Amino acid sequence: MQLALRDSNQGPYLTKVLAYGQLEDKLSQQELAQIKAKAILMSLKLADKFYNKHKMHLLEQAAHDVIGVVSIGLISLTGNEPATSLPLLQTSDGILKCFQKGWSLLTQASSLNTAKSLYGDVSQSLLEKVSSPPDMDEWQGWQSYQEALAEHDRLQAISVLLKTFYQHSNLDLVDCLNIEAVLAEAVLYRTLFADSKVREDLKKRLGKIELDDAWFDSDYLMAQTDKTLTLLPADLVATIRSDLSKHYNQGLLRTMYFAKGYRELLMQGASPEKLERFEHKEGLNGLLGWPHYIDL
Repeated sequence: MQLALRDSNQGPYLTKVLAYGQLEDKLSQQELAQIKAKAILMSLKLADKFYNKHKMHLLEQAAHDVIGVVSIGLISLTGNEPATSLPLLQTSDGILKCFQKGWSLLTQASSLNTAKSLYGDVSQSLLEKVSSPPDMDEWQGWQSYQEALAEHDRLQAISVLLKTFYQHSNLDLVDCLNIEAVLAEAVLYRTLFADSKVREDLKKRLGKIELDDAWFDSDYLMAQTDKTLTLLPADLVATIRSDLSKHYNQGLLRTMYFAKGYRELLMQGASPEKLERFEHKEGLNGLLGWPHYIDL
């Protein structure tokens, strides 16, 4: 099993830390041999669990997987500085702790990935990105994990928004383009219909209500947004707020004025075709939170 397969600055973090330890004469050959022996044992167990045990040529692939997972766990536990990471690897169960931590992080980042995985709870595509085959120009495992975690957080936030503020929450998350749009539709609907859960009837109901002048104010809409967010867990609120653009409030205000114009057409008895043309003329893609369904 080779732990150093390329320039240590381009390879996985585990390789970088071990290279640092040897270069600075802080890692003995005996310690290095012990770390390698434990990594090999972990690779055997990984191959036996997830690969066909009659195809043990895949042991090399398992070794690359272990190196990548350990690197993720090591960065998470000690930071991205070899001098602070090396002491953990030198403990009796350091490399195992790093693997367990890395596997736990990958499991969390994969939890909303519905595709069946060869690796159980860990996404196969994510593990392939985290793995460290020698033909890779540069290891991008930590960046790939961060991207997967950000996507997980995005999907989780959307899922909770749907379950909390929508009458039907079994919508395909893939169809939800972003957190901002899902939140804005909830705020818009709750503003118009007294904190009701979102239904696919906004376009019909607009003609049956009176619009309050107080709603057409950016400060009021921001207060409505804050009120909506107080009903969610604090950690998700942080994720949602970080996703909101600086134009969120103005975008929601623009949509409110659009809704006013749409209501006027409804009151005039406009045909479905005319209403649809009005939507496209105003630019559906530029309206924040306006429902995309067609229910006239």
